[in-house]
Amino acid sequence: MAAALKNLVSEKSTLPDLVVHRGFHPINEYNNPNLIPGMYPTLFPFGIGGFEDDTRSKALSFQQQAQYYLNIADRSFRYHHSFIFVVWNMIQRRMAHLKTFFTQVAQNLTKISPAILDSLASKVEREHRFSDLAPAERNAMNLLKQIRSYFSYFGLSHLFFTFNPCPAHSPIFQVMYGDQTVDLSHRFPRLASAWEHAMHLAHDPVAAADFYEFSFKCCFKYLLGWNFKTRSSSLLWR
Repeated sequence: MAAALKNLVSEKSTLPDLVVHRGFHPINEYNNPNLIPGMYPTLFPFGIGGFEDDTRSKALSFQQQAQYYLNIADRSFRYHHSFIFVVWNMIQRRMAHLKTFFTQVAQNLTKISPAILDSLASKVEREHRFSDLAPAERNAMNLLKQIRSYFSYFGLSHLFFTFNPCPAHSPIFQVMYGDQTVDLSHRFPRLASAWEHAMHLAHDPVAAADFYEFSFKCCFKYLLGWNFKTRSSSLLWR
């Protein structure tokens, strides 16, 4: 290994044997299956298994593959100090601009100039009705109606529900973490110390997320009667 690293530089070079390659051009993070394995060689020792690989026989989305790595038996991915945060940041950026129609909305909004709004406001104030509107003014009025109808249809929330289960003191989370000493058949299972609970929570945030998902699904299913498969209520209200 030392000889291989030494071959990276010439004999006259003053650089150390260990060379970290660098460049001025950013690496593309889209459709680049070599990106994640190159960033985490300890997690991908063979350099395969990257994201968004076109050679895969069955297409797999970025988010689905990330969830798979965080839920396999080998917990090296979920225990890594930065893998979760880097992958989640990439997923958030994709959700922000790949799965929204903000580009189309922005184009319609930028077509409305302040002069058009002033002209439209003057006509409404002077005539108290919308007549003889120019095409640009009619477009602005249509957007205004869409905004009004959006709030009229959805309205404001009338019910606020705060749900925040604490995984640190839950025996269910300790079992999800892998603590085999917890016996859920007992009404009050014997748990470890609070310090160990906190260490388990900090060590495995993926298990904490699984615990939260399990908790809120149980609450909505058995307490509120919500059916997640049909996305509707299973209760008959009168």
